[in-house]
Amino acid sequence: MDGLPALFTERLLLTPLRLEDAQAIQALFPQWEIVRYLDRRVPWPYPPDGALSYVRDIALPAMAAGREWHWMIRLRDEDQRTIGSISLYDQAGNNRGFWLAPQWWGKGYMREACRAINAYWFETLSRPVMRVPKAVANKASRKVSEHEGMRLVEVRDGDFVSGPMRVEIWEMTRSDWLGSVKPGR
Repeated sequence: MDGLPALFTERLLLTPLRLEDAQAIQALFPQWEIVRYLDRRVPWPYPPDGALSYVRDIALPAMAAGREWHWMIRLRDEDQRTIGSISLYDQAGNNRGFWLAPQWWGKGYMREACRAINAYWFETLSRPVMRVPKAVANKASRKVSEHEGMRLVEVRDGDFVSGPMRVEIWEMTRSDWLGSVKPGR
């Protein structure tokens, strides 16, 4: 966990998750627009200590074990302003997840964050494939995957905070990624 780097993009700073980030997560995350398409394991209504419990008891131990990698998304010119989170998971069929506070939607921030995270997955961790599940109804998340050149490889039943619905599995291989990377990214 100590070796997880901060990542920089043109407009963003992605900082490794720390216990101190729980306060910002608790302030931003418990919004229906954010949680409705997340896995039903996310408690709803979100408890007052939900972020602290998640960061302390789930995310940080998984990072220490080398099974998960979590970053907070911050604006590069306002590096104290958290706008969301992005994560990588060493789980079959679920390798990346993210959320962004609604006031920051539609500005291309998540596409930018995903480019940096994909590079970490494929180039630093040398993983052969990235699979990303998402609720069929989550059109904005689908657009991110389509923009990246991911392929839809499976549709199955899923359970989300908002209830049961179909889940799509999107995929990109390391060779797809390396073939799509432009110099200077």
